[in-house]
Amino acid sequence: MNGLDLPLIWAGIIATAVLLYVLLDGFDLGVGILFPFARTPRDRDVMMDSIAPVWDGNETWLVLGGGGLFAAFPLAYSAILPALYLPVILMLLALILRGVAFEFRIRGRRRGKALWTAAFAGGSLTAAIAQGFILGGFIQGVTLKGSQFAGGPFDWLTPYTVLVAAGLVAGYALLGATWLVWRTETELHGDARRWAGIAAVAVAGLLAAVSFATLFVHPRIAGRWGFANGAFDLAALLPHLPIPLLGLAGLAVVAVGLRRKSHGWPHVGATLVFLSGYAGLAAGFFPHIVPYDMTFRQAANQDNALALMLGGVAILLPVIMGYTIWVYWLFRGKVTPDAGYH
Repeated sequence: MNGLDLPLIWAGIIATAVLLYVLLDGFDLGVGILFPFARTPRDRDVMMDSIAPVWDGNETWLVLGGGGLFAAFPLAYSAILPALYLPVILMLLALILRGVAFEFRIRGRRRGKALWTAAFAGGSLTAAIAQGFILGGFIQGVTLKGSQFAGGPFDWLTPYTVLVAAGLVAGYALLGATWLVWRTETELHGDARRWAGIAAVAVAGLLAAVSFATLFVHPRIAGRWGFANGAFDLAALLPHLPIPLLGLAGLAVVAVGLRRKSHGWPHVGATLVFLSGYAGLAAGFFPHIVPYDMTFRQAANQDNALALMLGGVAILLPVIMGYTIWVYWLFRGKVTPDAGYH
C-alpha cells in the first residue's frame, strides 16, 4: 500500500467509528434516560420496542473505535486508558447492566419489571454521565512523562468534566426524544415532542456554557478559536465559524420542526447539533490524539501492521455498514403497542 497515508486513514476510521457510536447509541441511551418520564408501562414498552432491533448493533461502533485505537495507535491507547480507567470501567458496567435489564425486563412480572425498568434507566443515565467524564477528561488533556501517563487516577474529575457530562446527558435526551417523535404516535408522540423541546433548551444553554468553558481548558484551544494572549484574532476565528453556525442551524431545525409538527426533521436537527460539537472538538486538538502532547503520527503503529489491519477493515467495514443500513430499513416506520419486537 505504498503511497497511502496509513496513520491518517486510521485516524479517519476511528474518528468515524466514534462519531457513529455517539449518534446511534446516543439516541437509544437517550430513550433510556427518558424512561422515568413515561406515563405508563405500556409507553415504556413502546419506547423499548422502538430501539430493540438496533441498540446492540449501535454499540458495535464503540468496539471498533476502542479496538482500532488499541491496534493502530498503541502509544495513545496506553496513555489515555490509565488516565480514564475509572469512568471507562463505570461506563462498561453501566452498559452491561443496561443490556441485561433490556433482555430481562420484557419477561419480568410486576415487581421484577419495575426493578429492570429502573436498571435500564439507571444504566442508560450512568453510561451517559461516564461518557461525559471521558470526553471532558480527554479535552482537558492527559499528563504525560515521555509517552506514558504520569497523572493521578482522579485527574478527570473536575467542574469542567461535570459540565461536559451534564451537556452530554442533555444531548442524548434530545436525540432520544426526537427519535421517539419520529418513531411513535398517539399520546407518547405528544410527550416526546414536549421532552424534545425541554431538552433542546437545556442543550442550547449547556452547549454555550461548555463552549465558553472549553476556551479556558488549554491555551491551544483558545488560540485555535482566535483568543490568544489576551487578544482576539478574527482571522483565526473565521475558518472555524461554520462550526458553531452549524450547531445553531441544528437547534433552529429542531425548534421549527417541533413547531410545525414534523416527525423527522427534529431528529435531523439534533444530529446536526452533535456534528457541530464533534467538528468543534476536532478543530480544537487535531492532529493530537493525546491532547496536547502526542500527535496521531507519533502514536501510530508500524506501516506494515496498519496496512495488514486496513485489509481486514476493508472487508469488515462494508459488512457492518450494510447490516446496519439493512436493519434500519427493515424496521422502519412507526412503532405501535401491539408490534412488540420480542
